[in-house]
Amino acid sequence: MSTADTSVVDEAALSRLRWDLLAVSDGEDPRAFTDLLADHEAELTAATTAPRWQAWSHAFTARRLLAEHDADAAGSQVVAARAAAEDCPADAERALVLAYLAHLEVAGDRFEAALHLAVDASLLTDQVPADEPSRPLHQAHLWLSLALTRLDLEELAVAQALRGHRVAAELDDVAARWQLLALCAQQHAELAQTVHRRGDEVRAARLAAVALRCSFTATELPHEPADGESDLLSVVHGWALTLAGDLEDTLPALRRVRDRVAAEGGPWLRGYADLALARLLCRLAGPPDSLGPPAEEAADLLAGAATAFAAVGDRRRYRQALLELGRTTAALGRAAEALHWLEAYRGETVRMHQRSRELWADLFVRRSRLREAERQNALMRRHALEDPLTGLGNRRSAERRLAELDPATAPLALAVVDVDRFKSVNDSHSHLHGDAVLRRLADLLRLHCRTGDEVYRWAGDEFLVVLPGAGEAQAVVAMERLRHAVVRCAWDELGVRDEVTVSIGIATSHPTAPRTWRELFDDADLHLFAAKRAGRDRVRTSPREGGPGDEDAPPPPAPHTSVDALVVELLGARTPRSPGWAFEPDPDAADPEPAP
Repeated sequence: MSTADTSVVDEAALSRLRWDLLAVSDGEDPRAFTDLLADHEAELTAATTAPRWQAWSHAFTARRLLAEHDADAAGSQVVAARAAAEDCPADAERALVLAYLAHLEVAGDRFEAALHLAVDASLLTDQVPADEPSRPLHQAHLWLSLALTRLDLEELAVAQALRGHRVAAELDDVAARWQLLALCAQQHAELAQTVHRRGDEVRAARLAAVALRCSFTATELPHEPADGESDLLSVVHGWALTLAGDLEDTLPALRRVRDRVAAEGGPWLRGYADLALARLLCRLAGPPDSLGPPAEEAADLLAGAATAFAAVGDRRRYRQALLELGRTTAALGRAAEALHWLEAYRGETVRMHQRSRELWADLFVRRSRLREAERQNALMRRHALEDPLTGLGNRRSAERRLAELDPATAPLALAVVDVDRFKSVNDSHSHLHGDAVLRRLADLLRLHCRTGDEVYRWAGDEFLVVLPGAGEAQAVVAMERLRHAVVRCAWDELGVRDEVTVSIGIATSHPTAPRTWRELFDDADLHLFAAKRAGRDRVRTSPREGGPGDEDAPPPPAPHTSVDALVVELLGARTPRSPGWAFEPDPDAADPEPAP
């Protein structure tokens, strides 16, 4: 056999081992798990070079340590398993690992860590496409439901069980379907009991009906479950019938199941059967002021259930048994005994609530810190990318945006705008007046640019306008509109007596001959310099020379064509525009004054 064939066989064997270990992981007898792990631990250890099997190796070691009552060491293994899972793809397999780890953390009384793991696992299951059912996804919902139940999040546990059932229904695996139907029946019956205790009889009956439907459907499948699983489903079925109000007919059948479980079942299942039968007897006993003989039997069964749940560490059902035991013995007139059980329940509840308060307080603090970190990050991003004076994007922001543009796919124009004689504004008035001029100019840029154009403060009194999709004519018209707006602006409102004007340089690129944004900026900057030398308060650009394959591009303007001609071409203007700017200096014009 080739090396590749061997690796495939090893992978398949490890996968089978993983499913076998998961199948016995939550059983009442931990020796079934520890013995199986001991027989195959070397195989898992040898496969730990792969992150997935490394995560499972740590997870199964944590389960063994919990069986040996070494919760601290188990917690360390869970942390290692989660770290290994981070290197796995974000898929159903990883969700299963995290869901299983959440269940282990609950068993180790590490509720905060369990909650975080459950949240992460749930988010991963949400990312799996609905048309990709798989065994790992089915099992992820199963273990999530079990973990959420022990976290007292019953509504969420029911939702996960239902999602797991939908996945199982798509799989060609009768055992998987039976397993999730049984879990759905149990979760709905438990939620019905909670709702009944709160006084909502209508919803309790509706939930009990769903539990019965799941139970009936499971028993009709061509599957032979293990005796313990079958007995558990029978108990759940009897419990659901009780919640649905079918008392007299349910009692004989539930007694038979309870007797069989008492003789052959493990401690947890015995406690579960005792609890269900006790609840049925309490209902049959009548009102609290006239309890019949069934109440005495119910009290004994509740005491046995409390003992069993305490022995296996099921704190949630232990609290339930204590509360119902205290109420039943109080109704029987055994005040001292009732006080004992209710005090035990109060102690357990205070312990649970204290832990919950600490958990939610910690989560609140973490959430607050995360929100503050997000706010600070947003503030830092704004400071890094926004000009504080004008509110425009700054140079860093402009460079980032320009790097995203692709001149090879669409036309692009850049315009560099500079305030003429800005230094004299600061010198003649004050820097506060200069700041006001820059803010007003920023507002004018926003107002008079085209929709979709982007404005940035490049440096000092220099601004950059990005005109995506603009050809030369469109860019010139837009910038000329801005230049006239600056001339017409009432600058005296700002206390500035001198006239404020701008000079603008434009450069364009076409997909047939694309240019980088740095080339465009350098070209636009040169045209800005030419506008300054030509007398300021003008727009300057130059015709773009056509390149190879430019036959389909619009023909460039002829050299020395005025911008008036471009306006006529673009807008169909019939009246000549006042001169004052052109592509090239007028050879008959007087020598321009030197640029500042």
